[in-house]
This record gives sequence, structure tokens and C-alpha cells, in this order.
Amino acid sequence: MSREATARIRRKELRLLFASPAAWLFLSAFAGGSLFLVFWVESFFARNIADLRPLFEWLPLLLIPLCASLTMRMWSEEHRDGTLEHVLTQSIGLWPFIYGKFQACIVMLLLALATSAPLAITLAVIGDMDWGPALAGYLAALLLGASYASIGLWVSAHTRSPIVALIGSSLLCGTLYLVGTPLVTGFFDNDTAAWLAYLGSGARFESIARGVLDLRDLAYYLSLCALFLLLTQLALQRSRWAGHGFNTHHRQAWIWASLLILNLLAANYWLQYLHGWRLDVTREQRFSISDSSMEIISQLEEPLLIRGYFSERTHPRLAPLVPQLKDLLEELELRSDGRIRLEWLDPATDPAAEDEANRLYEITATPVQIADRHQSSIVNAYFNLLVQYGDEFQTLGFNDLIEVKVTPHTAPEILLRNPEFDVTRAIKNALYNYRRGSRVFDSITSPVEFIAYVSDEQRLPVELRSYLTSIKALLQEVEREAQGKFSTRFIKPEAGDGRVAAQIAQEWGFQPLTAAVDDNQAFYFYLTLADDQQVVQLSTDDFDAAQFRTSLQAGLRRFARNMTRTVALHVPPSQPGLVGGIRGPTFQRLEQELARDYNLLREDLSDGSVYADADTLLVLAPDGLRDIEVYAIDQFLMRGGTVLLSTSPFHANLADGELSLRDHNSGLKDWLNHHGVVIEPALVLDENNGLFLKPVTRRQGAFEFQDVSIVNYPYFIDLRGRGLSGEHPATAGVYQATMAWASPVSTQRVEGRRTNILLRSGPRSWTSDSRDILEPPDLDEVRGSVDLGPRNLAVQLQGRMTSYFPERPLSDLRPEQGFAQFPHPTLLRSPESARLVVFGSNDFLRDQVLNIELAASGNPYIGAMELMLKSVDWAVDDSPLREIRSRDGMRQTLPPMDRGQQRALEYFNYAAALVFVALLLLMQWLLDRFRRLQLRRSLNL
Repeated sequence: MSREATARIRRKELRLLFASPAAWLFLSAFAGGSLFLVFWVESFFARNIADLRPLFEWLPLLLIPLCASLTMRMWSEEHRDGTLEHVLTQSIGLWPFIYGKFQACIVMLLLALATSAPLAITLAVIGDMDWGPALAGYLAALLLGASYASIGLWVSAHTRSPIVALIGSSLLCGTLYLVGTPLVTGFFDNDTAAWLAYLGSGARFESIARGVLDLRDLAYYLSLCALFLLLTQLALQRSRWAGHGFNTHHRQAWIWASLLILNLLAANYWLQYLHGWRLDVTREQRFSISDSSMEIISQLEEPLLIRGYFSERTHPRLAPLVPQLKDLLEELELRSDGRIRLEWLDPATDPAAEDEANRLYEITATPVQIADRHQSSIVNAYFNLLVQYGDEFQTLGFNDLIEVKVTPHTAPEILLRNPEFDVTRAIKNALYNYRRGSRVFDSITSPVEFIAYVSDEQRLPVELRSYLTSIKALLQEVEREAQGKFSTRFIKPEAGDGRVAAQIAQEWGFQPLTAAVDDNQAFYFYLTLADDQQVVQLSTDDFDAAQFRTSLQAGLRRFARNMTRTVALHVPPSQPGLVGGIRGPTFQRLEQELARDYNLLREDLSDGSVYADADTLLVLAPDGLRDIEVYAIDQFLMRGGTVLLSTSPFHANLADGELSLRDHNSGLKDWLNHHGVVIEPALVLDENNGLFLKPVTRRQGAFEFQDVSIVNYPYFIDLRGRGLSGEHPATAGVYQATMAWASPVSTQRVEGRRTNILLRSGPRSWTSDSRDILEPPDLDEVRGSVDLGPRNLAVQLQGRMTSYFPERPLSDLRPEQGFAQFPHPTLLRSPESARLVVFGSNDFLRDQVLNIELAASGNPYIGAMELMLKSVDWAVDDSPLREIRSRDGMRQTLPPMDRGQQRALEYFNYAAALVFVALLLLMQWLLDRFRRLQLRRSLNL
């Protein structure tokens, strides 16, 4: 009976609401107003992120007048019209009436939220929106709206005037929202601000809308609904009790209600200290501890300290991020099984701790501006983390943890960038640096064998005999330290009728060496390391015994897990500009990011070799490489290394407001052709393209001014979806990347070698060899005269490769160094582990290009940077970092759109919302018509 009565009350209230023109006008105003705020106030297209955050930032405020208007007449009109007495005397009690009215408000709230559904669907189609935060945001809006509705019902139960109920519920709901926002919490210290955030509805809403369903937040909203619905019942019960005195029955009702309210408050207080009861619904689990992080944490052999330095007085936009970061770290501590210990310090209240932070860890405060009730002031605030393992430590500051998104006409968005990745990277670096100071065999799981293919000592030159004696002594020392994980074996290739020599020539390309060109005495001297999965060729450099330990340690690290890897980077040297500047491409932003995760070494290649301890070689925009430098790259690849190469036949020069295209000779064309890689002498243009800051000249009278304008630029190829290989680890998880001034890359099939296409332009792309790249044609201008179709922009080769260089002494390549006493062994064939990645662009990672992308899009997420960082992660097999590097809230950018497409998208959403309201109105008219027909038939009967 109670359920039927509740349903009957709900239907009655909905009929009354739909019968009112004000409800339809308000639904239309809510739909149009919310979309206007998204597209205009929040600068949706300038923001350039495919999510619903602009909508959810305004919903807590928009829901206040909506819910207040829905509830203002629910009980006030019952008071005014005298029908409340009829309700109070019903035998079914008050609850079906209260709950039925509440359900009617929820239905109207759902219909209002549904008017924004076309925007969500549009973003999911064109921008691959993450549905997790979107659905969580709608759930947060529903819970917050339900709380507002319960408050509105309680206020309406106390007055006869709907206007008073509207104003009263708006003020109360607004106060409940504002008390947890930075507008209020900014006046208090962190602890007080945290409690205000717990009390306020705004911080809870933001927590759910970012994609985290925390039991504490859900319980808070459900408790609010239960509390104010209970208070509504008590308020109405008082009207029923009027004139009957305060008897035992009334006293018991108040006691039970008070106990229920106290239990709700106690349950919420207790839940605040309950961590880990939450569900991360984001696609990439951005706010949860991943298995990759736990894999690194499981390697800790002693407790690791994470100490947070957070000031009580800080910027109001930073304060809400402190609890988010603490929640993540506390979950990390709980899941670490005692391997991680957390500490929180406010250096302003502990001078000794501040002195230690400044002196030992170089942690310093950042000046920020804050305001209180009386004045604005500058304070030195701390927002830092210290990660310490043994005597190794890493620090994270404001620039490491915070991401700022700036768009026109709106306040900057300040978010935690990718906290799990940043903290995990710091833990990894501290752990690996600690291990680097200890024995490398601690990180080797499978036994490694040193196998030397060396001829009999009588066949070796005198210098090599002493070198062999020295390294044998060192090998014996290493074998004792390894405790069974290292063994040595010397094999004479000439033994057994030369079968071994033939085998190593076939498998590795090891050929006999000679001490001089006219020397007929041939010998072998090749050193390798092997386990059950891979073989690594050791670099012998100049056969210097003092350098052999370095070479051996570098080779052993290739078999070790959980040690900091080394990346050798070769870039063209910068040259002084005409006015004290720097001329030539620079890659400082990439170097800074690489230096965070790896030991980064600048490699000039001029000595014909790559650093012995390099795990991978990254060559960017090579310029006029000589044979000796190409030889260094070739031999690194032949040793089974991974070479990442970014090159093109062209270089774009942007200087003094002018953009020109120049021919570029890398010196690697023949070497790449030898490996079956051809970079065509043309540039790719794509209809799916990014934005570019185009220099323009503005004339004002007799004066000329240099300005810039943002335009769609076909040479900035926008890659996403099928343009990025979803199967390859280097590109999997990369949402979008821009290839600037890229050339097509083609490969030839070679038996025993695998080829993967990493990047590919869209189906509506074409090529051009025009030097006029400032005014590129669009597709309509060249349609019919060009061949449209996808072009490969980056490829990866892996497997057995042959050396470009013939068998000859190294002295032939660098006679100026007098290296002619004995030869350097030239490797002619690589092992299966050799990998070559070729990106067909010189410029896509240049600082200047990255700055143009950042300025044009306004988004701090740079896909090209992430693409290269993940490629390096893959090259050094750093899988934990690679898997969580892309968990960033600003990655899902909108696809490139011109002004017409942007306007069409905006108008479509306005029209779709209004059509939805019109359909509701039509359904209401049809239902009313059906009821009238039913009534007419019943009267005729």
C-alpha cells in the first residue's frame, strides 16, 4: 500500500509540474544556460579537451535554482491551500507523501541533466571521451541535486510562501556548496580547510566528477538526503501534533529521530578515516595504484620514506590538491605492506625541519599570493615531496606535480598532473640509483655467461696478449663476486676444423681480423655476454684494459632488471646566433624530460663509437654525419642495441617572422637505404591537421607590424586513432601526436626481419615537394591533382641486420688518429635484439615546434613528447613507467576543427537540447489527450 501510495503521489506531482509553463521554460533555460556556459564562458574549443569538466564545474551552482524552483511549492502550497490537514490525517502516514514528492523532483532533475546528453555523445564520437568521469559526473550531479531537493522540501515544509521557500532553499544550498570551495577554505589553514571541504558539498562533487567513487562521498550525499527528509517529516509531524501537547509518543519520535541523526553524523565522521574504499572509474585508472607501481614497490628491501612538505597557508587553488595527493599516498602506504612510510610536515611550524629541507634536500618554498579578510599578501608556501631510500633521494616540487591549463576568458585550471607516475618515477629513480651503487648482480635473475671467441695466444698481436691477460684476471674477480650468476668460457674459433668459425660467421658475422692491412696472420677476438634469452656483443673500444670493466658493467646491465638505464643522445651542435642567441634546432625540453628518468649522455659520435654503458641511442635531426659517425651508429646497432632516429631530407627554418624550407643532408641516406628504409624527398600534408602560429604582417598607415594568427596547418599532421599503432608498446596509450613537416617513410621486406608501422597519416593526406610551406594549399585546391592516401611516418625494424660497412680496419675510417697498430673488430651482422626506429621528421621534437603547439592549443599535453618518451621506455624495456606515463587528465584533446565545424557543433547541441524539451512537451500533450479521451469514454459509459 505504501509503495502504491508513493507512486501515486509521484505521478500527481509530475503532472502538476508538467502542467506549469514555468517548468518548461526553466528546463529550456537550464539547457540553454548550461550549454552557453560551456561554449562561451568556459571557452570550450579554446580549452581543447574532450571532457565534460566545463559543464560539471557549473552544475553545482546551476542545480541550486533548479532544485529550489522544483521544491518551492511542494509543501508551501499545501500549507497555503489548506490541503496539508488532509495529508496529515491520512492513515498511510507522511512518508509516502514525502518520498513521492522527492521522487518527482529526482525525475525532473534527471530530465534536466538529460538535456546535456547530446554534448556527451558528441564528445564521445569525435573526441574519444572517457566515459568513466562523464558518468561519474552525472552521478555526482544526481546526488547533489537530490541533496538540494531534500533541503528544498524541508524549507518548503516551514512556510506558506513559495517565494520564501525558493529564496530560503537557494541560500541554504548555496551556503552548503560554498563552505567547501576555495573561496571559503582559502581563509583557513590546511587542517581547517580539509574539514570544511568534508562538510561542504562542492569538494565532494569535484571528487566524484573527476572519476573516483569514494564511499565517503557517496555516504555523505545519501546522509544529507536522509537527514533532510527526516527533518521534513519531523516538521510536518509538529503540524500534526499542534494542539495535542507533547506526549510520550512525541517524545519517542524525537528521540528516535535524534538518534538517527547522530548515527548519520557519527558514520560520516568515522568514514573520513577509512581509506581505500573507492572505485576509480577512469579509463586508465588515473587515480588508483596500478600493478606497475606495485611491481616497483615490491622490489623495496627496506622501508622507503615519503615526506610531504605542505604549508598550512598556501594558495587557495593549491589547497584542494593536498588531500587528493595525501589520499593517493596513503593508499600507496596501505598497499605497500610496510615498505613505505609517510610523514607530513609544515616547515613553517618546524624551523629544524625547514633547515634540513633547504640544506640537505634543496627543497625551498615558492612565493604565492593569498588573501584573507583584511589584505592580500605574499607567503612562502611549500608544496613538495621527498622520496628517500637509503642514502638516495628524489624531490618533487610544484613544477613536477602541478599542471596548469590556461584558456582565454577563464581562470586557469590547476590540477595534479599525473601523481602516480610522478611518485612512482621518484621511487624508481631512488631505488635504482641506490642499486647502481651496489653490485649489478643483485638485479640479475638468470645466470649470465661471458663467452669469448678468441684465437690461440700465439696468433694474437702482442698488445692483445697483455690485454687478454688483464681481462682474465678481472673476469675471475667478477665471477667470485657474482655468487653463481656469472661464468666465463673461452672458445677458439679455429678449433674443430673451423666449425665454430663458420658458425659465428653465419650467426653473428664475426670475421677473422688482421693486425695490419698487409698482415697475413688472421685471428679472432670477440667478446660476448649471453643468457637463455639474448646475446650482447661487448665493445672493446681501443682494447684498453682500464675501460674493460666499464664495458663489462654496461653489458651486464643489459641483463639486469630494475636499474637506471642510460640513454645516449646525439643532436646537432648549437651555434651562436648573430645577436648572442642560439642558431639551429634545440631539444632542451626533451632532454629535461629524459634526464628525469634516465642517465642521459650527450654523444658526439666523432670517435667512431657510442658510450659503452649506453642502453639505447637517440639521434635527432642528424646533420652531415661523416663516415666515422655513421660507423658508430652502425656498430651500436650491430651489437644488438636500439637506435631511435628522427630525420628527414628537409628542415623548416622559422626565424624573424619568416618560414622557409631548406634541404637537409643527414649523412644517413645510404645507410638507411642499405637497411631497406627510404625517406622520400617530399613532405606530407593531411586534412586532419593541427594548429599553427602563422606570422602575418599588419599594415597600419605607413607602419608595418609583425603579428601571428592561429590557423589550421596541413604540415602539422594530427595523428590519433588508427594513425597510431595500438599494438606497439611505443605508441599504445598515446592518444594524439602531431608530426611537424614529416616525410614519408617506406621499407622493404627482408627475410628474418620484422617491420612495424608506428605512425601513419590519414586517408586524406598527400605529398608535396613545394618549398612554400607558409601558405600551404588545402585539399580543395589540390583535389584531383594529387594521390590521396595514408603515408607511413615512422617505422620500426627488428631482427638480424647486416653492417653497411665492409670488413676493414677502423684505421681506414680515421687515419688522422693514428689507429693502425691493430684493428678494431667491425661487426658485420647483428643479433635478433637489434632494433631501429625511424621517424620521418627533423623538427617535430624541436623546442620551437613544441612551443608553437603549446601556444596554439593552450594544452600543456604535448603528444609528440609523450610519443618519444614512451619510445625510449620501450627501447630500454622500462615497462612500468611506460604503462602509467600516459595517465594524464589532459591527453584527450579535441580533433582539429575549423570555425565552421566548431559553430556547427555548438548549434547542434543547442538544437538537440531544445528538441529534447520539445519531445517531452509533445509526450506530455499526448498523455493529457489520452487521459481526456479516457475520461470522456468513462463518462459516456
